[in-house]
Amino acid sequence: MLILNQRQKDLLAWVNREGYVAVEKMAAHFAVTHQTIRRDITLLAEHKLLQRYHGGASVLSSVENVAYDARQVLMIEEKRRIARALAAEIPDNASLFINLGTTTEEVAKALSQHRGLRVITNNFHIANLMCDYPDCEVLVAGGALRKRDRGLTGEATVQFIRQFKVDYGIIGVSCIEHGGVLRDYDYREVLTTQAIMQQSRQVWLAADHSKFDRPALVELGHLSQVDALFTDQPVSAEMAEVLAAGDTRLVVAA
Repeated sequence: MLILNQRQKDLLAWVNREGYVAVEKMAAHFAVTHQTIRRDITLLAEHKLLQRYHGGASVLSSVENVAYDARQVLMIEEKRRIARALAAEIPDNASLFINLGTTTEEVAKALSQHRGLRVITNNFHIANLMCDYPDCEVLVAGGALRKRDRGLTGEATVQFIRQFKVDYGIIGVSCIEHGGVLRDYDYREVLTTQAIMQQSRQVWLAADHSKFDRPALVELGHLSQVDALFTDQPVSAEMAEVLAAGDTRLVVAA
């Protein structure tokens, strides 16, 4: 399991935010040697978290997400805090959509003590986990199964989801742009998440701070379509204005 120290986490978030950062600039900022920064970059590049270049590091391509096994451990403590905060607001006897993503999988884990849940998901990891919870009914969408993360997507998935209207749609996302646009990498996954948002009375987005201003190819929607954003750090003044304009509630997990 990959465990990042705080400097490596901050370095990765910086590169994701800026797009490219030079080794010299990172070494000065963190008050460490160039060799230390290069070792950090090499480690992160080996786990496909960023792209290594001579003299610096950049974000990965906007057309491909970080590998699933790396995302399982990336920002894991932040994801768990977000999951606990979100789960604490879900009442017993609620109906839920839960979509693909490692953050939503942490939400599923945090719901283990709830009773009377009715869960619809296109995520096999979540289905396998929650089917063992007492008094929890799990419905699994059909569709094409992706090898890389055991996610179900495609027209059959969308059609299945559109049969239901649930209390809460719990979604993750790959990118939140500074103007509030939500983006992801796979257009089939985007279509599924859009259906979830349309068929949910409340849409709750779980996203750690590294998701802000990452590059991703496909437009999913806008924060104004989200009722609540659960994250792990206070947002910028500009983002706070976007949330206020869209009447989106902000929850910063302690």
